[in-house]
Amino acid sequence: MTDKDNGDEQAAKDKPDDERDLPVDDLVTTQHSITVKRRKLNYTTTTGRVVLRQEVLTEGKFDGHQPKAEVFVTAYTLDGADPAKRPVTFAFNGGPGSSSVWLHLGLLGPRRVVSGDVGDMAPPPYDLVDNAETLLAHSDLVFIDPVSTGYSRAVKGEKPGEYHGFQGDLESVGEVIRLWTSRNGRWMSPKFLAGESYGTTRAAGLAEYLQSRYGMYLNGLMLISSVLDFATLDFSEGNDLPHTLFLPTYAAIAHYHGLHGSRALEDVLAEAEEFASRDYPWALARGNRLSTEERADVVARLARLTGLDEDYVDRVNLRVEHVRFFTELLRSQRKVVGRLDSRFTGPDADYGRETFSEDPSYSAILGPYTAALNHYVRSELEYENDLPYEILTVNVRPWSFKEFEGVHVTVANKLASAMRANPHLRVHIAYGHLDGATPYYAAEHVVAHLQIPDELHANIEAAYYPAGHMMYVHEPSRVQQSKDLADFVQSASNR
Repeated sequence: MTDKDNGDEQAAKDKPDDERDLPVDDLVTTQHSITVKRRKLNYTTTTGRVVLRQEVLTEGKFDGHQPKAEVFVTAYTLDGADPAKRPVTFAFNGGPGSSSVWLHLGLLGPRRVVSGDVGDMAPPPYDLVDNAETLLAHSDLVFIDPVSTGYSRAVKGEKPGEYHGFQGDLESVGEVIRLWTSRNGRWMSPKFLAGESYGTTRAAGLAEYLQSRYGMYLNGLMLISSVLDFATLDFSEGNDLPHTLFLPTYAAIAHYHGLHGSRALEDVLAEAEEFASRDYPWALARGNRLSTEERADVVARLARLTGLDEDYVDRVNLRVEHVRFFTELLRSQRKVVGRLDSRFTGPDADYGRETFSEDPSYSAILGPYTAALNHYVRSELEYENDLPYEILTVNVRPWSFKEFEGVHVTVANKLASAMRANPHLRVHIAYGHLDGATPYYAAEHVVAHLQIPDELHANIEAAYYPAGHMMYVHEPSRVQQSKDLADFVQSASNR
């Protein structure tokens, strides 16, 4: 036992009984380097769990800070950089219930998993390689796993459910961002959020929350596979909006699987978008007031664009739900289509079922990312924890949206509020044409309805990729997206 160990043991014994079991940060620091475009970058990685505390008042008197949760973070900082000029990006995925592994090891971090792609998936045990396109070349990176994901957990005696909802999630992730920024002297650094899927919901909410709660104004948001208004995705009775907004994605998927012959994708999308913006919503609104001829015309156009049989389109009353689409499209070939990435196809146990039993695109990437993360954290970052690293957990459900009782869930208003208050806030939105979870046309619809002055629309930029929800699984898209994000961070840093 070292002198330090002896001292730590004695210090623990000297603490009062009610303090000995209190959790503490368990951060581990390691040094690394990577070569990017012939430039050697030396960087420091800090990995571990940060304890979140809450101010406690007892009978109106301050009674200390009570530990509430331990949140797992992985931070990368470039050695020798000027903190006042060096941007920092806080990144997370969505779910809700997802860890940050996808953006961490798929796109942004200095190491990435080799997972393969459609038709050439890598076999286990997989591999990790340097990511020559890492955003670390342009920004420090802090990956955050919300409570109950990754290694993040509520502390002993606390209820994890407090964090399994819209506001609790915002406040806890926002507190991690505030703590890291303060402890590392980064209040004067250009600051960015990068979120994917529900992470874009979180990022938009955080932009407003960080401003109003802490006065922390951001330089930019990177919204990857965006969902800002859940009404655009909610296939519930009486809500026809998703049926129209998913149509261009259905058409893109049908095109990818060869159901549009030699037509160019651009032509297919243009036709689908035009139909989705005018005649299709009109037809759905008409209901049984459509004439026989009008209905037949809509059926034919929908079938042609989606690649589905006219009889099927007619039987579902002109309304094609997305998982039913993925199950139906290639049924005659005894294949189902991926939801997260519709380039992927796979078998099912029963080709008469209404909805597939699993998403073949998620099945394809789960193994590589899980193996890579568990190896990387222990072997390279030297952080040890015997908890299971929760890649994508159902333990956060039911997820609470109590703040939206009686109305649909949306953060479009919060994003607009943040942009109005901070007219320097820039927004980059990444769309996958073959993303069947958060369709590009739905996100475009929300952006078009943001309540911001006309001049602020110039602060929003869009990038499109011929892949799915995690568009970076597709190698050409990964390389291009890395460049697009680097360009965005550089241009939005205002330095």
